[in-house]
Formats: sequence, C-alpha cells, structure tokens
Amino acid sequence: MPDPDSIDGDVYLADSTFTGDPALEPLLALGWDLRHDELANVFVTAPDHKIRLGYLPEGDDDGLWRINAYADAFAQPNWGVCFNDRCPTEFVTAFTTVLAQAYTDGPDAYLARPDTEDLDQSEFAAVAPLINRGWKLAPHHLRWGVELKAPDGMAGLKYTAGRIEPEAELTTLEARWHLWGGPPKGPRWYATASSHTPVRLVTAITTSVCDPAPLPRWEDTMAISLRNHAHLTPVTPPPPLVPTPLDVQRTTTRRAPSLGTRSVARWSTTTPLPPAGPTTRPGPHR
Repeated sequence: MPDPDSIDGDVYLADSTFTGDPALEPLLALGWDLRHDELANVFVTAPDHKIRLGYLPEGDDDGLWRINAYADAFAQPNWGVCFNDRCPTEFVTAFTTVLAQAYTDGPDAYLARPDTEDLDQSEFAAVAPLINRGWKLAPHHLRWGVELKAPDGMAGLKYTAGRIEPEAELTTLEARWHLWGGPPKGPRWYATASSHTPVRLVTAITTSVCDPAPLPRWEDTMAISLRNHAHLTPVTPPPPLVPTPLDVQRTTTRRAPSLGTRSVARWSTTTPLPPAGPTTRPGPHR
C-alpha cells in the first residue's frame, strides 16, 4: 500500500478513519468493561456504571458514538455527547482521552457543570482555542447564542443559549454545543454536547478540531468533495539509514573467517560410524 498523504491545517476535512479502536483505548486502559451485541455494536461501561459509551455502527441513525454520564446509574443522564459516522476518529480519541483523565479525577471532574464565575470552567474556555486559530463570528448575529466559522467556512461551532429540551439534546442536533465540518455539498461530520457537559471535555473537541498537526489519510479513500478542498501533502518515507564512519570502521576491521576451516557433518559428532565391511572381494557370480 502506498504511503498516506497528510491533511495540513484544515483537519476538519479529514473524514473518519472508520475504526474505533484508538478512541476506545483510553477507557479500556482503565479497566472499563467492553461488550458487544450480535450486530457488532460495542458498549463500554465504567466500573461504577456512571459513564457509558456506545460505538454503534449498526445503530438506528448516523450517531456512531454516544457517550452519557450519570450522577446515579439508574437516573437520567447528566450530559451526553454524540459524534456521527463521518467524524474524524482523532476528534473522538481526543475526547475519550480527556474523559479517561476526568473519570480518574472523580465525579467532581466528569460531572462538573460550566461555571461563568470560573474562567477555566466557563463556556468561553471551550471557544477560545477556535478563536486563537482564526475562527470568526458568523456574519449574522444570533440573539440565542454564538456561532463561529473556520477561515474557509468549511467548519463551524454553534453554541445555543436559553432553555433546551433535555431529551432533544440527547437525541437530535438541537444541543447546547454543535460542531460540524465539511464542504457545502458533500459528507459532513458533526459532534454535539448537551447542557452540563464539562467544559474540559468540550474543550478537548474544539482543540482537536483546530489542531494544526497534520492527520494521515489515503487520498484514494477520501470523498471527492473532501479531496477537492483539503490541503493534502504527500508523506515522503524516510531515506534509508546511511552508515556512520564508526559503522564502516567496524565492518572493515571485522576479522575474516579462516580459510582452513572445513565443514563437519552435523551427525558425525553424535552418530557412531557404521562397522567396517569385509575387506575380501566377493567371488564370481554363478
């Protein structure tokens, strides 16, 4: 297989890698339980059942990743996050990596609600990475929230203020946070986060969406609409290693094998020789 290309700068045009293993790894490393059904949907649950993740390639809609957190394992979710089936896997991995750390820190971390009095816990902390990467407010002003767009207009974030139906936030795109990426005509990915999602978890998504580090992709596997807009750079394989002067010296000074050495059959050291035969010549045949 040829070496992949890399998407530089506009990583929100990368599309999914269509494998979930990297995003599951941070949680499985903590000993979370993994199960699957007969359709190959995967379910990962924290030891105390307070956080549950579903990887649902055979789900009812395009919501491939669904993560919910609970103050009580038998109550309604405190918050929910969803990534669709076109979302770059690296964005999901960034989220689950921070989620694993938040779970390790305890309920005060993974159930922390946004706090306008604390800059680190305010909604602005999640928006700041995008602003620092040149994302701008949308031309129209929203009375009910804030909308930002990437410099090329092919990715955006919408934060909705006011009251939202809790059930709608978990099952539709009408969530507190809505991020998307992709050209106007073509496949688009999205990620949603409901009210009360900890700011550090939303920040993990927004930071990865505008991360300047390139993402590897094979051009032939990308949708044409994405290839036409993404900045692809061929990945040049590293050149073969050049021997150092010390390597050359070691090679030239290595002692050559003695020419007088002769091979000895392996069996001759362990197998006795057969007895000698008669020395007299056989008589004439009749």
